[in-house]
Amino acid sequence: MAAPPPRPVTHLLFDLDGLLLDTERLYSVVFQEICGRYGKTYSWDVKSLVMGKKKLIHHLRKHSIPCAVATSSGTASYEEKTRQHRDFFGLFHHVVLGDDPEVKSGKPSPDIFLACAKRFSPPPPADQCLVFEDAPNGVEAALAAGMQVVMVPDANLSSALTEKATVVLRSLQDFQPELFGLPPYD
Repeated sequence: MAAPPPRPVTHLLFDLDGLLLDTERLYSVVFQEICGRYGKTYSWDVKSLVMGKKKLIHHLRKHSIPCAVATSSGTASYEEKTRQHRDFFGLFHHVVLGDDPEVKSGKPSPDIFLACAKRFSPPPPADQCLVFEDAPNGVEAALAAGMQVVMVPDANLSSALTEKATVVLRSLQDFQPELFGLPPYD
């Protein structure tokens, strides 16, 4: 069943691993090393992905659109992963981690997105939130929370696993804010 068309939103929630942080990069380096032994190339365009993320988050800040991070990562893991990106993660209103006491169950349970939305002041209705995810379990969690979801899946993921997302993109660089009632890029 196809997802309904996009509706206007007021708040945005972002997954961390595989979306805001390329935690798959180490695996990619290893794969390239192995492929290189056989004369093959395992490539990706890290610059465009990073630029798309920064462009979007700075655009949201410029227009005072509240955004937060909701990640299944625990505190220690989050601190390690974001240590060299503190300025970037300082742009978010707040972060909810997988080991937060309000998160009783992991994705595909909606707990993490509901807890994240509740921390905005004032808390928005769930249907005013847009989640950015890369994984099918995250899409399920967002939908279970009553939120819309933009999915930016790995290129190798079966398209059958992306069908429930409101919108599916190749990269955050392809996001069109105006589809969700947000200010367009300048």
